[in-house]
Amino acid sequence: MSGTSGAAPASTPEYWSQACRHLARRDRVMRRLIPKFGDARLQSRGDPFITLARSVVGQQISVKAAQAVWERFERLLQHITPAAVLRLKTEDMRTAGLSARKVEYLVDLAVHFDSGAIAPAAWGGMDDEAIIAELVAIRGIGRWTAEMFLMFHLLRPDVLPLDDAGLLKGISLHYFSGEPVSRSEARQLAAAWAPWRSVATWYLWRSLDSEPVAY
Repeated sequence: MSGTSGAAPASTPEYWSQACRHLARRDRVMRRLIPKFGDARLQSRGDPFITLARSVVGQQISVKAAQAVWERFERLLQHITPAAVLRLKTEDMRTAGLSARKVEYLVDLAVHFDSGAIAPAAWGGMDDEAIIAELVAIRGIGRWTAEMFLMFHLLRPDVLPLDDAGLLKGISLHYFSGEPVSRSEARQLAAAWAPWRSVATWYLWRSLDSEPVAY
């Protein structure tokens, strides 16, 4: 992300060590996985609008393609803010590589932020499901994207993204000898991880890919 975006330094959850101790006590797989990744942990970057805008840009295209489109989009603006996005011309956004639908999604996202229809300052006092309900009312944001936002931006500790293929694959590999796993089975297994299901999910992702997951 370039300096024009105003990205904040990465921050990490204060609860991480406590969560790891809990998971290692309760779960044999976590007891084996956690030490493999040393001090690595989930990180939060950026501001909420930029985080969600990047998620919209990256939908249904490769990570490399998404980064290229994002960089071209950034060059249209001195600072990426909701008001600045609303001042952009549709043709310019299309020239950056955005589809007509993604332009509509970004504009709707900017309207929600600019109008105060969503208020990030209030999220600290809201539970996870209330925030998800607020986010999925924005065009182009589904439950999975909202759950990734809870984990990677708000650092919520107990998110279980049951629509995530990586989570299901990790559970299948480590707990079911590679057999397919249903969402119901995953939910039951993950009950032992509460209230730190975000942390357990992160370690299962890392077990599949040595590069840390980041949004």
